[in-house]
Amino acid sequence: MRKGNGKSDVTNLDLEHELPPGEGGEESAAPAKPEAVAAGVISDIEKLKAERDALLDRLARLQAEFDNARKRAVRDQQEFREFAAADVIKTILPILDSFERALKAAGAEAGDFRNGIELIYRQFQDALQKIGAQAIPAIGQVFDPRVHEAIEMVDTTEVEDHHVLDELQRGYKYKDRLLRPAMVRVARNKGK
Repeated sequence: MRKGNGKSDVTNLDLEHELPPGEGGEESAAPAKPEAVAAGVISDIEKLKAERDALLDRLARLQAEFDNARKRAVRDQQEFREFAAADVIKTILPILDSFERALKAAGAEAGDFRNGIELIYRQFQDALQKIGAQAIPAIGQVFDPRVHEAIEMVDTTEVEDHHVLDELQRGYKYKDRLLRPAMVRVARNKGK
């Protein structure tokens, strides 16, 4: 084997096996010249380099497109959250207006003031219902640790064992997802 300067030696090529057979299955009469073979190999290399460059360019474009789509999805999600919060705020604003009117009428009679507060309470309940929040029923229900948080166990014979005796703080769900559990007192009836 000869040492060279790094260039390929085209004279050692087996041209008979490298070239495709001629038409009709016959071999071509004269083998191709080594210069022609070398030019063909170089043109194949150039084609492969061009194809590689095209694929790398396509890959870079697809990566940029994917990155842009990801950024767009994050931006759209953020905008959706902001608009969802705006809808909730719009629902609560009339209630805030009612509170302001109640505070301005602080010199009114106690009965009128109570009626105003009850009206505001109903407005809040309607607003929560419109948003999709639901109160969790508690008093008189069987204690359910998935939706109730027991604060105290009370010994009593008035209510059945492990039933909610009193609700300290109402619990809420939003579309079957627990927002907060109801804080309750649970009856403990040793006799039953």
